[in-house]
Amino acid sequence: MKQLIAFDLDGTLAESKQPLEEAIGQALAGLLAVAHVAVISGGDWPQFDKQVASRLPAHADLSRLWLMPTTGTKLYTHRNGQWSPVYAELFDDAQKQAILTAFDAALEATGFVPEQTWGERIEDRGSQITFSALGQQAPIHAKEGWDPDFAKRKIIQADLRRRLPGLSINMGGATSIDITREGVDKGYGLKKLRDASGIKLDAMLFIGDAIFPGGNDYPAKALGLDTIRVRDPQETLAVIDTIIACQK
Repeated sequence: MKQLIAFDLDGTLAESKQPLEEAIGQALAGLLAVAHVAVISGGDWPQFDKQVASRLPAHADLSRLWLMPTTGTKLYTHRNGQWSPVYAELFDDAQKQAILTAFDAALEATGFVPEQTWGERIEDRGSQITFSALGQQAPIHAKEGWDPDFAKRKIIQADLRRRLPGLSINMGGATSIDITREGVDKGYGLKKLRDASGIKLDAMLFIGDAIFPGGNDYPAKALGLDTIRVRDPQETLAVIDTIIACQK
């Protein structure tokens, strides 16, 4: 039996940047009755609040829920009736500017400039800089059609790795590339979670949609965790139901 079940967010628990569906929220509440639950993803806290924290039913045991924005460089727990940060690791101004300059150069060099964008394409999340190819407000149908096989982002990722040695550059969501400090990926975040929770890595199970080399969920597998790769939130729902049945 696993003590903690960790999830990716976009593409795993919810559609890209969308709130959890009611069925997923209810399933997570059921899972929290039998195990600790963590959610680790590239979005910042406001996105986590919108997608996850505000979507769970009243009976969910939030004391067992660990929310890890910006690839685990931030951690929030629920204590005394509210969500509070446990830690946050932030870029300085010089590092941020170097990353923004590299993004501009990489996009020009690779030629992946979409015909239409929706909102800002670069988001400063403090401990992570995120590039969203179609913009932060792009509709789901446009996102799903832009790079479904990750091929475009793999080219951009390779270019960025040449320009930004010493930083972690991983693909996430439907159109995103996340940049964090060297060594910061979901494996790093899960080790931070181990330290904060006291739960050993071999007592954790990770579930995500991008568990493949270059995907931002793959570091969980590389860390040695047991993992389950899912196609979408509907498959995740079935996996959660199975885990609950096995844990009881």
